[in-house]
Amino acid sequence: MKIAVACDHRGFKLKNVISDFLKTKGYTVLDFGTFSQDPCDYPDYVYPAALAVKERKADRAIVICYTGIGSCIVANKVQGVRAALLQDITSAKLTRQHNNSNVLVLASRAVKNELAKRIVTAWLVTEFEGGRHMRRVKKIEKIEEKENV
Repeated sequence: MKIAVACDHRGFKLKNVISDFLKTKGYTVLDFGTFSQDPCDYPDYVYPAALAVKERKADRAIVICYTGIGSCIVANKVQGVRAALLQDITSAKLTRQHNNSNVLVLASRAVKNELAKRIVTAWLVTEFEGGRHMRRVKKIEKIEEKENV
């Protein structure tokens, strides 16, 4: 599985922890930056990572900024992306089971390294349940189609 990762300067350290963790688990990591703690703007890095999911260059993406809110907004602007800002393991599982989320957003302010690894693991291994949830995901896709005409 190919995982795109991206962050701003406030998510840089956590992105590196997550990238290394993913590699040890056998995932291919596509790093969209940033590559330092120099101040930068999260849309410049999050958008290309989300686009990689849309264009199927990556299977999923993990993006990080200080609160996660801005990164979540940016990622969800990309058609076909269902980004979820997560701070606990239960939500990580549920967003995969119910929403088929394909972009995980982490807040470096709130989620520390070990919890982040557990959230990432739960999110990556949990499958979409389909069924009644598929009906809801299809409704989201129809909304996207109307908005992108």
